[in-house]
Amino acid sequence: MKLCICFVLLSIIVCASADNPFSSGYKFVRDAAGGAWDMWRAYRDMREANYIGADKYFHARGNYDAARRGPGGAWAARVIRYRHATCLINRDLLGAQVCQLE
Repeated sequence: MKLCICFVLLSIIVCASADNPFSSGYKFVRDAAGGAWDMWRAYRDMREANYIGADKYFHARGNYDAARRGPGGAWAARVIRYRHATCLINRDLLGAQVCQLE
């Protein structure tokens, strides 16, 4: 009986410490939300600074902060960066405001 209880407790401990797909999915989503928040904070700081030519610094800072969070943060930074670059290219090619950047 004691051996059975020990086996059950050991199984619970091993299963609890194993990689759970739900916990890794939650961590990815949490990192992505945090990465988006980092990108927003860098954008807000850029708008507050209101200094010509500082956008590259703030974009790089937002990408760096987001990517440090993990795979989810890096994904969020890549998606936001791609969206921003696409809007700038479309605006330059079409000569019209295609998407809202500001």
